[in-house]
Amino acid sequence: MSILPTLRVRILLPLAICYAVALPATADPFVTKAEAEAVVKKTVAYMKTNGRDKTYSEINRKDAPFTDRDLYITVYGTDGVVRAHGANLKMLNRNLMDIKDVDGKEFVRERIELAKKNAPFWQEYKFTNSLSKKTEPKAMYCQPYEEVVVCGGVYIK
Repeated sequence: MSILPTLRVRILLPLAICYAVALPATADPFVTKAEAEAVVKKTVAYMKTNGRDKTYSEINRKDAPFTDRDLYITVYGTDGVVRAHGANLKMLNRNLMDIKDVDGKEFVRERIELAKKNAPFWQEYKFTNSLSKKTEPKAMYCQPYEEVVVCGGVYIK
């Protein structure tokens, strides 16, 4: 009886398990623009089916289904008031129309103006990354829906 097959299993099986466990750790920790668009579209589709209130509740949950790595969803009313926020519940019901980034850009006001064209769009500004806690360039994909704007962004690396 050969011990070679037994040794292969004893050596290769643990290696295969280590590889399978380590593989997810090598995945990119940052969301791509395509992934951000997909999550925003998924959120709007969910909102159309389930209504705004249920969608807002889902977005605001700690384990939100609309959160992916460094991506979270924010929903603004056309008045600039935050209706849902996937990363910071302190932002809820705050009017951010006049908020500025470090360069003085009123990015929420601009976002609301762009939304009036009733077409999805990308917008760039600078914002504090919730993971790194540093101000970084960010691109936000937004899709208007009725009287709100659903947005999700990526940090530009």
